[in-house]
Amino acid sequence: MAKTIKIIGIGAGDPDHLTLQAVKALNQVDAVFLMDKGPAKDKLIALRREICRRHLTERPYRFVEAASPERDRDGDYAGQVQDLNARKQDVFERLIGELADGECGGFLVWGDPSLYDSTIRIVGAIADSGRHDITWEVIPGISSIQALVAKHRTTLNRIGSPVEITTGRRLAAGLSADVDSVVVMLDAENAYEALAESDAFEIFWGAYVGTPDEILISGRLKDVAGEIVRRRAEAREANGWIMDSYLLRRDEPKS
Repeated sequence: MAKTIKIIGIGAGDPDHLTLQAVKALNQVDAVFLMDKGPAKDKLIALRREICRRHLTERPYRFVEAASPERDRDGDYAGQVQDLNARKQDVFERLIGELADGECGGFLVWGDPSLYDSTIRIVGAIADSGRHDITWEVIPGISSIQALVAKHRTTLNRIGSPVEITTGRRLAAGLSADVDSVVVMLDAENAYEALAESDAFEIFWGAYVGTPDEILISGRLKDVAGEIVRRRAEAREANGWIMDSYLLRRDEPKS
């Protein structure tokens, strides 16, 4: 019998973020795969375990753990990610190998599996390889972007206007001229600081959204950029890691 793999979006950190579909999928799992990213990120493992404790209530299950590979920072970024995903695929195949024929295994993916996460690509590559007899499906989750704008009681875009989702690396290369709402993720270098001298932007920033460590800051970018830099550095030092995103909104042209 084929093994079944479920890639389950679990939201941005609050165990209540799970959808009814995600809870249903979770309760079909025999083994929950946990990728250990080291002591600094023990809270991420603890939150996954808490999610299972609360929601996986209809059947016995077990945890199957493995160390998550780290990205090699040498070379070009695209090459680094390709190398990382290749090493992750080796780990995923070992985890899938722990399943008996006919069993179901679940990858619990932070936020939504479709957004800045490679689990779908990796499991797809494993399925295409034919080395494992698997069927698989993806269950969407509440993304950090959705959680961020909800916490700030705002919307992603203005009426009739587009929104762009990008990275800090790309924001540093320049802001699109025809987009006035930009969501930025994976910004390790505080790229928004380059725009802080302008009085044309509003920012809605959040870190660890949905978790007990949540931090939210909003306001005119020129007024709060320094506070965000400071609070971000303090949080990273205290926790050993940071998970943040923000919405930049350009002022509407004056008529």
